[in-house]
Formats: sequence, C-alpha cells, structure tokens
Amino acid sequence: MLLFQVVVLVIVVGIGAAVSITSTIRAANADSRDKVLAISRTLARSPGAISAVQSADPTRALQPAAMRVQEDTRTTSVVFMSPAGIRFTHPNRAEIGRRFRGTIGPAQHGKQLTEIYRGTLGKSVRAVVPIKDHGRVVGLVSVGILLDRVSAETTSQIPMLAGLAVLALVVGTIGSVLLARRVRRQTLGLDPAEIARQYQHHAAVLHAVREGVLIVDGERRLTLANDEARRLLGLTEDVEGRHVDQLGLPSRTAALLTSGREATDEMLMVGDRLLAVNQRRTDDHGADGSTVATLRDSTELQALTGKAETARKHLKLLYDAAADIATTLDVTRTAEELVRVVVPRLADFASVDLVEPVLRGEEPVAVHGLVPVRRAAVHGVRDDHPLFPAGTRLHLPPTTPEAGVHGDGHGVLMADLRDASGAWAAVGEEQARRVIDYGIHSLVLVPLRARGVLLGMVNFWRGPGSEPFGQEDLFLAQEVVALAALGVDNARRFAGEHATAVTLQENLLPRAEITHPALEVAHRYLPAQALIGGDWFDVIPLTGFRVALVVGDVVGHGLQATATMGRLRTAIHTLSALDLPPDELLARMDELVTRADQEETSQGRTPVSGATCLYAIYDPIGGFCTMARAGQPPPALITPDGAVEFVDLPPGPPLGMGANVRFEAAGRQLPEGSRLVLYTDGLIEERGRDIDVGLDLLRRALVGSGPTPEETCTQVLETVLPSRPADDVALLVARTRLFHADQVAQWDVEPDPAAVEQVRAAASEQLAAWGLEEAGFTAELLLSELVTNAIRYGAPPIRVRLIRNHSLFCEVSDASSTSPHLRYAAEMDEGGRGIFLVAQMAERWGTRHTATGKIIWAELALA
Repeated sequence: MLLFQVVVLVIVVGIGAAVSITSTIRAANADSRDKVLAISRTLARSPGAISAVQSADPTRALQPAAMRVQEDTRTTSVVFMSPAGIRFTHPNRAEIGRRFRGTIGPAQHGKQLTEIYRGTLGKSVRAVVPIKDHGRVVGLVSVGILLDRVSAETTSQIPMLAGLAVLALVVGTIGSVLLARRVRRQTLGLDPAEIARQYQHHAAVLHAVREGVLIVDGERRLTLANDEARRLLGLTEDVEGRHVDQLGLPSRTAALLTSGREATDEMLMVGDRLLAVNQRRTDDHGADGSTVATLRDSTELQALTGKAETARKHLKLLYDAAADIATTLDVTRTAEELVRVVVPRLADFASVDLVEPVLRGEEPVAVHGLVPVRRAAVHGVRDDHPLFPAGTRLHLPPTTPEAGVHGDGHGVLMADLRDASGAWAAVGEEQARRVIDYGIHSLVLVPLRARGVLLGMVNFWRGPGSEPFGQEDLFLAQEVVALAALGVDNARRFAGEHATAVTLQENLLPRAEITHPALEVAHRYLPAQALIGGDWFDVIPLTGFRVALVVGDVVGHGLQATATMGRLRTAIHTLSALDLPPDELLARMDELVTRADQEETSQGRTPVSGATCLYAIYDPIGGFCTMARAGQPPPALITPDGAVEFVDLPPGPPLGMGANVRFEAAGRQLPEGSRLVLYTDGLIEERGRDIDVGLDLLRRALVGSGPTPEETCTQVLETVLPSRPADDVALLVARTRLFHADQVAQWDVEPDPAAVEQVRAAASEQLAAWGLEEAGFTAELLLSELVTNAIRYGAPPIRVRLIRNHSLFCEVSDASSTSPHLRYAAEMDEGGRGIFLVAQMAERWGTRHTATGKIIWAELALA
C-alpha cells in the first residue's frame, strides 16, 4: 500500500510540475497580453502621439519615441500607423511605409484588440489600439512581444520547478507513511468499505440537501458548514475552526449562533437574502455545548411577493394616469397633470418639455440642428430643486441624448448620471453641475409621441435616497407617457382649432378702437376657454350722425358658429345701409337666417341652429334711442345720476326659429352722459347659477362702476364674469353725447319754387356763422337741387336741416315716399341732371324713409 502511494505521489508530482510549467507559460502569455495592451493604450492616449500621427511627417516625430519605449518596456516592436494601416514606425526601418500585417479592423472602428500573429519579426503576442482625437480615429498603435522571448523566460524556471517537485516527492513520501499510521488510529480499526459507506452517506446528506447546516462547538467555533450554508452566508472554504465572530456575519446572525439558545423559523437578513433559521442544542447526542443550525432561503418567496406588489403598484399608477391625465383640453394643464401623477410614485422629479409649435396648437415640424423646446411643467418632491422652471426656453444641441430622443423617438435610460456620457449636460453645463451637486443621480428620457407626431419629451429624475432607474422603470415610464401623449395631442389639436376660430372671430369683429361723434364706446370680447362661439358686437355709423349698436350670438360653437357670425354681421351692415328701423331690420334678418337654414339643409350641411340679436339706433340730435331684440337679454341703462335699470324691451324669438312672430321696437329718450350696456348671455349665465342671480350681479357691478365706458367694462368683467366661462362673452358700453343747437340748423320750406332762393340765403348765412364759407357754394347748390326735387316731386310739409360735425349733412324731408334715383340725362333733355349733380358734388348721398315720408340727404366733407 505504501509503494502504491509512492507511485501515485510520483505521478501526481510529475503532473503537478507539468501543469505548473504550462500554467506558468500561460500566465506569462496572459501577462504579455496585458502588458502590450497597457502600453498600447498609454501610447494611444498620449497627447504627443495624437498630435504626431496628424502631423505632416509622423515617422520623424514617432520613430525615436517608439524605439525608446521599446527599449524601456523590453518589448519587441512599437508600431504607429495610419487609420488605413500604413506604418509610421517599425524596429526595421525598411518596413516603414508598408501596410501593417495582422488584424486592425476593430481598431479602425474604435475598439482595441490583442492577438497572436506571425509578422515580420516572428510569432508574437501584440495589441492594436486606436488613437482618437475627440472621438475620431486618427491613427493606430501596436505593441508586440515575441513568443520566443516569453518561452525563454519561462523555460529558465524549469530547473527550479523540478527541484521543488523532487522535494515535494520526498516530503510526500514521508507524509504518506505518517498519514497511514494516523488513519489507522482515527478509524478505530473499521473496515475501509464501512468507512467509505459512512462517508458517502454523510456527504450525500450534508451536501445534497437544499438547507444550510452549521455546527458550532461549545467554544463558539464553527466546526462544520455544508455547501448550502457556505452559499447562503457567503463563507469561504477555510471557515471551519474559526470563531463565529470572525466570519463576517451580520450582528443578529452571529448573536443567534453564539447564544446557544433554541430558535424556530427565526427570520434573518443576510446580505440580500431572507433566511429562516432553526437552531437546536446537541447535548443529548454526545456533543456537550454544541449547537446545530439549519438555514432555509426564503428570498425567492419574498421576491415573488415583492414582484406582485410592484406589479400592483405599476397597474395602479397606469390606472391613475388614465383617469387623472388629460382631464382638460389644455396642453399645459395636461403636462402638469402628468408630472403630478408620476411624482413621487415613479420619480422624485419630473418635467415635460414640448416643442414650441405644440404650445401654440400647431403641427410640429422636423428641426435640424438645435432643437427648440419650452418647459411646460416641472414638479418634484421638493420645491428647491435645481431643474429649469416651467416656461424656460431650451435649445438642445444635436449631440445631446435629449435631442436624440427627439430624433429617433426612443427612450433613454441613464442609471448613473455621474458615469453617463457628459453629452446630457450640454444643454446647460452649469445647471447640470447643480443637478449633480443636489444629489440627482438617475435620469430617464421618454419621447412624447402621438399619432406618429413627436410632441416633446418627458424627463424623470431620481434624487438622494432613491435607487437608480432600471429597465422596468423605463418600460413603465413609456407606458405612462403613451397615455399622456394622446391627451397632449388632443389638447394641441383643440388649441389649434381654437386659435383659428379666435383669429377668425377677431378679424370679423370691429377694430379695437371705435370712435363716433355721437357716442363714447368701450367693448370687450372674451372667447370661451373650451369652444369658441359666435358672439359679436358692432357699432355702425348711420346717416345724419346716427349710430347703430349691435350685439348678437350664434347658437353653437366652433368654426361654423364663427363663420355664421361673420355672415350675419355682414348682412346687418348691408341692411343698416338701408336705414331700416330696428324691428324691420330684425324681421329681414329672420328671413335671411331661415332661408340660409333651408339652403344648408338641402345641400346636406349643418344648418344654423339659431341666432340672437339686439339692434339699437341712437340719434344724437334729441338723444332718442330705438331698440329691438331677438332672443337677447335686455340692455342695461345707467343714467347720469348713477341709477341702473334694465330697459323694458319687448322680447322677440331668436332669428331663424320660423315662429313668424312680429318683432317690436321700443323707444327711449336718453339724457346726455347716459351709459347703454349691451351684452350676450355668456356674461350672466353660469352652470349652477340662476340667470336672475347673474342679472343682479350685473346690476350691482354697474352701480359701483366708474363714469367712463372703459371703467364700466372692467368693473363688470371683474364682478360678473364666471370663473370659467362656458360661452363667449361680448360686452358693449356706450356713453351718449348730444348735438347742441349750435350744430343743427333747420327751416320749413313752402312748396313754391321761389322758396329755393330763401333756402340758399339762409344756408349761406348759417354756414358763415359756422365758419364754413368755403363749403358755402357747394352746400347751396346741393340744397337747391334737393329742395327743387322735393317741391317738384314730393309733398308738403318740406323741411331742410343742416348738421355740422366732422362733416356737413344736408337733409331735405317731405311727406312723399317716392325715392329719387340717379339717371343720366341726354344732351337734349331739359331735366334729370339734379340728382346727378348731387352725386357728383357730395361725398355720399341717399334716401332714408321715415314713418311720415322720406329724407333725401347728402354729406359734404369738411377741411
């Protein structure tokens, strides 16, 4: 048996020596690889090498340096070359300028490599590393060591290894003899087969079970630990015999093992594992003071429970995001809802950056170069964060990950900003430094994309005390952003349509400043926050310095209501030119709307569902105002002493309802300085508020308003306007003025041609009193023709009136309803030239019918 052990020992020692030599050679080769790679990387990063390979004569600059490095590092070759592989240096100068032999493809693409290759100097181990300048490969460097040199160094160690092998053989032989004697004493004379069987049973039970087993003796030293126990506790192979306190275990675990007390399924955390520990004493089994402990890994169960809880939280977040995001058709509000949903459940801080056309309701366009975005919303667990505030305009350079998100539309995960590429900080380096100093360490960028349109991006940040983002967080963030993107896009589309309707509405409404000699006017138009409607107002100059005040509302919202409003306003302007009284004008408008509805219905279009209107005519000569309404609330009147009343105006049905109801007009004498307030129902109506409450609020606001129309408008909107108007609001306030006696002159005329001369003389005298001598001749001629026409074709009584303001109005009235018309007389005709002369000399002229006849008028411009 001893001889057998000696033979085995010889074989083992021989094999060990061979393995040692082989391992030494392999280690030498590995060291050589590491050495050449380290030297190559050092040379590639040297500033001198980077500038030299790009110089006009790289060989002159690099060959001496390469030879010095080769001698100092005891390498075989140091070769610098171009990116194409043309050598700049070589130990054999004849090889300079020739192509490098070997693999350089990966290095040309920015990667490093090592290989064993037979080159011009022989078989060698060498490394090839790219030389980069700002990320661009500008050259390559290769360092090599001949394998013959490595083998020679290794072979020199063989005699020493052989001596050690002989020594090990002698010591092993002596040890075998001593071991044989020791074994006979320790086995108590048992048969070897019995010992083998018991050992097999022991090993099978101890090492095959999936529970860790530890035995601790009475001195609290570890005497046995199976494989599972070593795995669970992270123990090394040499732990047997060491005191429990020296094993590096957590304090609670070490305290339990050294306590000697019994324990049943006591849960302990060891690293990232949750262990169930059972411990019993072994006093009854011949091992006094010892304890045996079993360990069972419960981490997977806890992990499954944690995953289920995490999935539940993720589903809850998605559910809340679907319910709480996009509750309004407002882009900024939707962005704010998004950041408030994800903080703090997904991120500590979140911000939404939108391309600027989205905020204006426009279609985003592809942008090259700097990507302009504006921060629409930002929110965090703390308010003192260093992130850019909402409203900040940012320009993203094309190299930044943020711009990349806009470019390819894929999410980006940067688990650790300190180790991530510095390109993310190019938006603002100072701000990026503050972000890192604040403790924000992890970032997820997700594109905000809907219906194939890239609207912006969402930034998720995690700060101090939070774990870095992982792939699951990125997937969850993408799901939440996908839900929000549809809301943002819907809000964008609505904002675009709303802006178009508002622009159309503003272009259809009167200009901002309205001036008229008969009134001081102020107005307000406020489009609804949701859908713009068809509210409008107008101030229309009429003949004789009279003025028409109009407010109206088209039922419905959107572009169709706005377009209908434009049509109705144009129609009212056209009918106003006919000088129709308010009730007759509304009757004509009712017919027009009814006919338009019939035409739209016959063409398959959506008809006008109704419109309301209030039309008032104010005459500054006498201060009389005539009004009629169709479905509009009654106007308010503020007298000069501050009293407020709602004018008792007969109600009429909305236009186009087909009710065939006669509209009624009412007249009212207005003292000078009275304020007439016209408004649409959007001002006084609000969901949950009775219309009488709105009228009462309006009355109180008017009582306390300032004397000017502008102050009245401001006070009314601040007091009465609903917080979120559901309908458009049009408000028109007009303060009346009167023309005094020194601005008006009138005479009654006898129906006799001789009276024409008297009219001319009286008009000449009055114009001279007004200082309008220059207009005297034209005015006399016009009055002559108009009076002559009234005497010849009209009926008494005949009256002449002159009105002076910024122009001169000449009016001749009679009791006949026959209107003159312009005609062109032939050369031989004796008449027919009077109205032609009036049309030629007057700025404009026309006929206005009254309840008792007609008025022929002509307007002259004054210097």
